[in-house]
Amino acid sequence: MTEHTYGEHPLSTLPEVRRAVRRLAARHGLPAGIRARLTVSVAAVARAALEDGQGVRITARRGPKEEPAGGGTLTFTLTTPTAPLPAGPGPLAGLPLPAVATEGGADWHIALPSPPDELETAASDDAAEEELAALLTELDTLAADHQQLKDELDETNSGVLALYVQLEERDEQLRRAHGQMLRELEDALRPAPLTVPGLELAVHYAPADTDAPTGGDLYDWFVLPDGSVHITVVDALGHGVGSTRAALDVTHTVRTLALDGYPMKAIVGRASEVLGGMDPDLMATVLLARVDPATGELLLANGSHPPALVVRTDGPTEYLEVPGRGVGYPLPGSEQVLRGHLDPGDLLMLYTDGLTESRRDPLEGELRLAASATRHAGRPIDEIPGAIAQDMHTVVHHPDDTLALTLRRRPGPDGASRTV
Repeated sequence: MTEHTYGEHPLSTLPEVRRAVRRLAARHGLPAGIRARLTVSVAAVARAALEDGQGVRITARRGPKEEPAGGGTLTFTLTTPTAPLPAGPGPLAGLPLPAVATEGGADWHIALPSPPDELETAASDDAAEEELAALLTELDTLAADHQQLKDELDETNSGVLALYVQLEERDEQLRRAHGQMLRELEDALRPAPLTVPGLELAVHYAPADTDAPTGGDLYDWFVLPDGSVHITVVDALGHGVGSTRAALDVTHTVRTLALDGYPMKAIVGRASEVLGGMDPDLMATVLLARVDPATGELLLANGSHPPALVVRTDGPTEYLEVPGRGVGYPLPGSEQVLRGHLDPGDLLMLYTDGLTESRRDPLEGELRLAASATRHAGRPIDEIPGAIAQDMHTVVHHPDDTLALTLRRRPGPDGASRTV
């Protein structure tokens, strides 16, 4: 075993410790990178003793070769006169080059790749520069690896971003296609537009669920054999496609009964009897209106539905109340048929409760609806329902399907009719 001790006297300063480590490490042929780590580690362990005014000694011992191609093991020992370092890894394991605590200080065991040159020496400044150059080379390598990783990450992020853009474009295409399909389905559910001399009609519909084409609010209008216009407004219980089917069943049944000549007062009750055998769970409110375009005669029957509203050209607005119970309700049917009259210019409004109960206060909603209808009654008929719905939905606490249908009587038998 070969042993080298730096100097005859204990080392008393950190620069002396560093120079000693560099010279001994260079003599035994340690690479510059390991030498730099060893220098920092030994100085860190020696610092406490030196700050207490105690000197330290450094010894390097090279053990025998363990393999023919190997250089053996080099052990650096730092001896301190202070109390022994704590056993176990402790702070020594966190050094740039971990050490093992001994009774008198610390040991560093380093495997030598090849036999050292016993005559090799190095000046302290040259050794320090060599160590610095090795560390800089290592830092440059790490920086290059970091840059490569960063470039790869940027490339990956670009690919992911491009994928997100493609997915967003695909999603937007699907949304447009879905919206188009829903609009086409909604249009298919609408009755055919009416052209009736002397009357103007328009409608606005908005579902509570934007992903559904419609809900339980539907309407129907058609001309009876006597020339009068029949209008049905239905609000079936629930939302979505299920309630749409129920509302369609009601409108089709009412149309059949009306065209078969059933008395208007009996239609709601008879519709409930017919549909109860098909769907016992179906519940819907119903409002029926008939208008004679020539005379302006108005008939109303109601089954638990919000009342119709009339905005008259020469007077205040008026809600036309008709007692009755809806389809699927106990004792269904309209208790009476209200007879009224529309003068030229009068506006009749039929709607569902989604228009007046968006703020959860039906009475307040009816007051606001009357004011809005009065404000917009003079506009073109196709603008009125949407304008009123916009007024009513400035604040929505209770979203619901909304239907607003307006009818206005025009003067003369040849008045034009427009629908939306």
